[in-house]
Amino acid sequence: MIPSPATVIQAFEATKIVPVFYHEDPAVCSAVMQACYEGGIRVFEFTNRGAQARQNFAILRDLKNRTMPDLHLGIGTIKNAADAKVFVDMGADFIVCPIIDEATGAYCKTQNILWVPGCMTPSEIAVAEKAGAPLVKLFPGSSLGPGFVKAIKPLFPDMRFMPTGGVEPEQANLQSWFDAGVVCVGMGSNLLGKSVIDKQDWKSLTGKVTQTFAYIAALQ
Repeated sequence: MIPSPATVIQAFEATKIVPVFYHEDPAVCSAVMQACYEGGIRVFEFTNRGAQARQNFAILRDLKNRTMPDLHLGIGTIKNAADAKVFVDMGADFIVCPIIDEATGAYCKTQNILWVPGCMTPSEIAVAEKAGAPLVKLFPGSSLGPGFVKAIKPLFPDMRFMPTGGVEPEQANLQSWFDAGVVCVGMGSNLLGKSVIDKQDWKSLTGKVTQTFAYIAALQ
């Protein structure tokens, strides 16, 4: 059963860190998700960015169902409703887009599944809000920065923001984003470093996730 958008939103707000990951090797995908879970992650975004995306997502879904029942597993880099349907039918808990595609938002609404569109301007955020999105992905975060969030937050007091791209798993960087008013951050290679993945140093990855949670806890 797909969790309600409200349930997944609560998970985003509670976990505060959302790993964003894709790899061709299903064993690596499984190990990364497991390491993140052991570090405390409860929301994981796998991305639709390669030839093995569907097959590997299915493997992650089965792993989640077997051993991580409290994990919310979603799919990212969705740019149209047809792809959204494929992954919803496969058991995705939420849909993340790098853009605003209103047809995708409308489809997700019919399925009662959380749709997280990607935005870069106030006009795009306004479109997302009108389409019913309760949370938007600010992308690329590296170009926008915490100052952008601080400036637009008063214009959209009911909208939740998640920057992705350029967020660093470091105290000062996280402080600036959360002080600006984001509810969570998406992190790809800055959290899931290539060297750690190549070495398959899963214990180190779990430690990095745990340390990042400690940084966030210190902000409160």
